Amino acid sequence: MIPPRNKRIRVLIVDDSSFMRMAIRRVLDKDPDIEVVGAAVDGSDGVRKTLELKPDLVTMDVEMPVMDGINALKQIMAKEPTRVIMVSTLTNEGAQATFDALEAGAVDYIPKNITDSTVAQNIFRDELLRKVKGAVRSSAARRAAVIPARQEAVVRRVAEAKIPKTRINYVGIGASTGGPVALQEVLSRIPVNFPYGIMVVIHMPNAFTGPYADRLNAKCSLTIKEAKEGEILKPGTALIAPGGQHTILARRPGGITVHQAPTSDYPKYTYVPSVDLMMSSLADACGGAMLGVVLTGMGNDGFKGMQHLKSRGGVTVAQDEATSTIYGMPRACIEGGVADVVLPLDQIGFEITKIAETNRR
Repeated sequence: MIPPRNKRIRVLIVDDSSFMRMAIRRVLDKDPDIEVVGAAVDGSDGVRKTLELKPDLVTMDVEMPVMDGINALKQIMAKEPTRVIMVSTLTNEGAQATFDALEAGAVDYIPKNITDSTVAQNIFRDELLRKVKGAVRSSAARRAAVIPARQEAVVRRVAEAKIPKTRINYVGIGASTGGPVALQEVLSRIPVNFPYGIMVVIHMPNAFTGPYADRLNAKCSLTIKEAKEGEILKPGTALIAPGGQHTILARRPGGITVHQAPTSDYPKYTYVPSVDLMMSSLADACGGAMLGVVLTGMGNDGFKGMQHLKSRGGVTVAQDEATSTIYGMPRACIEGGVADVVLPLDQIGFEITKIAETNRR
């Protein structure tokens, strides 16, 4: 259930740690738009209270006794589909469990990195509030649009835009909330012999990007790996930008190479790693011979990068509203007039291949 704009967001906290339950409640209780309606001490208790209280959103720990968060999530999705945000540890095991949860229906996750540091506490607070509000508010508009869009089976194009007939040598893809599942869907539809290099930026912590790249590599035909400093962007390979820093592309004698930069070098870029920075630098490095794609995500990261890409003569694609977990990033591109084509998620991978093959001739 999605609350009307004038109603408070009802949240259930599920965590076996009394410290984490208290920490999450402390953050949420201070926001006038949010009401904590209950707390559960394990997955089984969380399922029972979800069915009883019918919250708008559940924060769900991953590792718990009696029933873990993944199984609790699956039961909730089967019995009372509800927006769930996973609270995950910053470990390889935590990353894998988080990706399993996202595939099982969780809308997002937040790293469990509360320490004595005031900075870390403030980051946790801001991210928790942003994701709770973003997940619930954005899904209201998305759900209202799902049924008509699917019934009509229409692929909507922005202002009937035609795909520019320009040469493409590289592909840049950006995503955020809902991105782990969306990217797997897109990349799994691109063949192993794809003729261009692909650079991917997803808003994800540093501890998660390596395991995520390995997971994608095991599920897709393409070679997929976490990008390393100085690595060359090659055909048939998708590089995932490391979390916690920015990724910039530059032309060098051996080809277009990956370079990492600390966030302090680019203080104006709020999202890390930045889709805008990756898209803009790749567009400059390849002279605009590039396809840019923006998938589901909160905020507007990617808009300026796609805008710059179009100014260099590149081609742009955005995910449609009906299939976006969070419509923020695609919406910014579409309403800002920088998306040449708008497509549902299950067609984007095919479109990337088609556009690339068409423009290679």
